[in-house]
Amino acid sequence: MPLVNYEVRNRIAEIALNHPPVNALTEPMLDELLAALATAAADPLVRAVILRSNVAQRFCAGLNLEAVDGGTSTDLRALVEKLYVRVCDAQRDLGKPSIAVVNGAARGGGMTLAISCDLILAGRSVTFGYPEIDVGLIPAIHYAHLPRIVGRYRAFDLLFTGRSFGADEAAALGLVSRVVDDDRALDQARALAQVLAAKPARVLELGRDAFRRENDTDYRVSVAAAVDNFCAVASTEQAREGVRAFLEKRKADWVLPQRKSEAAHQRTAYEKPTNRRALVRTMPVG
Repeated sequence: MPLVNYEVRNRIAEIALNHPPVNALTEPMLDELLAALATAAADPLVRAVILRSNVAQRFCAGLNLEAVDGGTSTDLRALVEKLYVRVCDAQRDLGKPSIAVVNGAARGGGMTLAISCDLILAGRSVTFGYPEIDVGLIPAIHYAHLPRIVGRYRAFDLLFTGRSFGADEAAALGLVSRVVDDDRALDQARALAQVLAAKPARVLELGRDAFRRENDTDYRVSVAAAVDNFCAVASTEQAREGVRAFLEKRKADWVLPQRKSEAAHQRTAYEKPTNRRALVRTMPVG
């Protein structure tokens, strides 16, 4: 079964996430998503793109934490680069407008997919959130994106409390384009896509490129830095504890990793030096 479905209907490419139960993102799934975006970009008959979910009441839950826990640091970097950098680049190079239809819960990496699009339509009952901090990770790309949209202080609230929020609050913050009735979200997106498809194609393409350049100044640089920031946090003991606790369905012990780190530091700091140079190397700094 494909993890991402692709079909073209009435000049509109529809890309549907299809990885039950929550559309958790894996590297193969992102590969299929990137391939679908490339196919839409290369097809001159496609005039707009819709990104949606085939899973009821779920848009996307974000990264598959089993992949985060079980992979090497190289594997993790490859996964995050595809989600952050390559999806961003694929959307930039799409050459036609894209619409995210969020008709179910969107969290973490699901938020990343949604904001990569030009327009976001949200069902009235859906919820959003950046819960990464509760598993010892960070939504690093949103440090670059969210303050630009909602302001620094409201962004800090959402990113560091990890709380969920509804479609109405998302609209008030400027995070979504429109809020629509749940059972009409896809139909509304298709109607909007047809409006865009009726515009002069070359003008829309050039205008979209200019719009993105004006509004995404240095954003691409920030996206690349976000990969480094995410991976740096993911390599910590507290991140490993948080991810494992989530997978094991238990409460994370945030203190234990810190104690281990402090104990290792103390062992190094108070190890008896054999010479003056060793003394300099082992003295605690800070």
